[in-house]
Amino acid sequence: MSPKKILILSNDVDYLYTLRLETIEKLLQSGASVALSAPSNDRVAFFEKLGCTFHPIEFSPRGKNPFSNLGVLLKYFKLVKKIKPDVVLTYTIKSNIYGGLVCRLLKVPQIANMTGLGKALMDDNLIQKVVLSLLRIAFKKTRTVFLQNTRDLQYFLDHSITTKEQSVLIPGSGVNLSRHPLESYPQDDGTVRLIYIARIIKDKGIEEMMVAAKVIHQKYPFFTCDIAGFIGEDVYESQLAEYSASGAGTYLGFQKDIHSLIKRSHAVVLPSYHLEGIANVLLEGASAGRPVLSTDHIGCRDTFDDGISGIMFAPRSVDTLIEAIERFINLPYDQKISMGLAGRKKVEREFDREIIVNEYMKAVDKIMQ
Repeated sequence: MSPKKILILSNDVDYLYTLRLETIEKLLQSGASVALSAPSNDRVAFFEKLGCTFHPIEFSPRGKNPFSNLGVLLKYFKLVKKIKPDVVLTYTIKSNIYGGLVCRLLKVPQIANMTGLGKALMDDNLIQKVVLSLLRIAFKKTRTVFLQNTRDLQYFLDHSITTKEQSVLIPGSGVNLSRHPLESYPQDDGTVRLIYIARIIKDKGIEEMMVAAKVIHQKYPFFTCDIAGFIGEDVYESQLAEYSASGAGTYLGFQKDIHSLIKRSHAVVLPSYHLEGIANVLLEGASAGRPVLSTDHIGCRDTFDDGISGIMFAPRSVDTLIEAIERFINLPYDQKISMGLAGRKKVEREFDREIIVNEYMKAVDKIMQ
């Protein structure tokens, strides 16, 4: 019997490395041949060394040009025709839609993963109607659609995008417990260092974060909050420079080594009201034994237990964010450590990436039977 052929479509090779590497490794270990397609970058060599083949398809993940998007569809069509995969796994919105359309047309089984809803689905406008229609068509015959929280699951059912039989709820993307090991808590040296890691956009609470951190730093000069992430909205470039000059923290730019940033910090903070699936950085922070401070917002509140492994505050609220940070600052050192350890235990119990890998293997095996 020839080995099963798996094709994986995504908009980003780094995404596959950061969040899907364990699934790819498991597929290779099972004897499958694995082909990857995404815009190319320097991570491709790693995957080729691992044993995958790579088929670059260049496109802008957020581009709305219909002719460019049609080009992605045609390239996917040619690729699937060429490889003749037994199963196609799709990640990220464009790959889900255009990969799904191709799979439906060519009668190739598809497994899709939705990592959140995004503005395109939540804004009541023409774009929403177009995206809804495309998803319904693309997912009509999809074998499994993984959804990361109960809000997204209900949305897909209510809008007739998927059926109950297709829809599978999983705990986000999970976290690799060995890649994000439990770390010793920073020494009690009289400072409190928070880290904010996210794409720099309004919905991730960057404005609230900068205002709150500057207020707290004025009151508690030993407090800082560094900020790391790719600037997704240009308006924040000058604001981040001003923030760094204030002394409240440093804008570190985009960083690949997230774990080191978490390791040197006392807690991870994310004042997001973005339409998250599950906020991965909060899982990674908790996995390293750091308390998390985040919003009472789906995709964030799921990752911690308020008062036990983190501190919750209202979304879009500078005042409650300030209160949460002050509450954290005033916790005894031993309680900060205990909070971080409780987060690690929760992640081990509920968000181990092996849970996600096993769900994928079950979905692939079901198709191959």
